[in-house]
Amino acid sequence: MSDKFPESAAVAIPAGARVAIVAARFNTSIVDLLLADCRSRLEELGAAGDRVEVHRVPGAFELPLAAKALARTGRFSAVICLGAVVRGQTPHFDYVAGQCARGIAEVNLSEMVPVIFGVLTTTTFQEAHDRAAGPHSRAGRRAADAAAEMMALMAKLGRKNADSEG
Repeated sequence: MSDKFPESAAVAIPAGARVAIVAARFNTSIVDLLLADCRSRLEELGAAGDRVEVHRVPGAFELPLAAKALARTGRFSAVICLGAVVRGQTPHFDYVAGQCARGIAEVNLSEMVPVIFGVLTTTTFQEAHDRAAGPHSRAGRRAADAAAEMMALMAKLGRKNADSEG
């Protein structure tokens, strides 16, 4: 696991921007850590209260569909997907992790709304915990930072819902 993450860009969330967070219920103890850190960081960056909506889905495989539905509402300047897929002893990990990543990337491009991949794909549960809550990772915080940076970029480029009240 690398602990050489890029510095977060010093950006504020555009005024009026709204964020949707879609979080998997599978591996809840890990995802709840991601969610708490993500929400805390969004609040630090200026998005709190009714500017942030949280939606839960069964697992990581369902994240892309929920992200697409949320993006298509036109109410959100970014959608953050949070989940944790831990490798087991079957190929299930490869299918779920791969399709989750592919689906989120597809929504990002097709909907022209930043959709952030805050999904941990790890070999062990301990690794997932360390990436969610460890001193060198804090993946939920990094997902919020990525959303803020992308919302600022989209606002700069004049995207319609990047700074609207929705």
